[in-house]
Amino acid sequence: MNCPVCDKAMIVFEIDQVEVDHCVGCGGTWLDAGELELLLEGAENKDQLLSALAEDAPAGEAMRICPICEKKMRKVAYPCGNGDPVILDKCKKNDGLWFDGGELREIIKMGNFPCENKVFQLLNDVFGGDG
Repeated sequence: MNCPVCDKAMIVFEIDQVEVDHCVGCGGTWLDAGELELLLEGAENKDQLLSALAEDAPAGEAMRICPICEKKMRKVAYPCGNGDPVILDKCKKNDGLWFDGGELREIIKMGNFPCENKVFQLLNDVFGGDG
């Protein structure tokens, strides 16, 4: 699969049986439908985080094309603790979500995971650094 931002081939890795597509060029990440729910398993506020995806965001960023259905995705505002929302791209056909570089890390931080959660530890190792 090619990156919807820079069109480079993305690498695929697996975290606890969830395939994550990641672009080493721009740092973006694609999650197929249902994969964010699986990655957030164990987060204290999982339901709250997932329900926040229903809000449409005002246009301001360039429209992204879904790497699955090749249609324009919609922007969704993901409320963030610091006041500025994270703007994600969500496929209108519900094929998945696109996270620009650093956006998935912000969502993970808001997850209130128990420190011993292995998926949180893996995600933090992969996306926890700067970028």
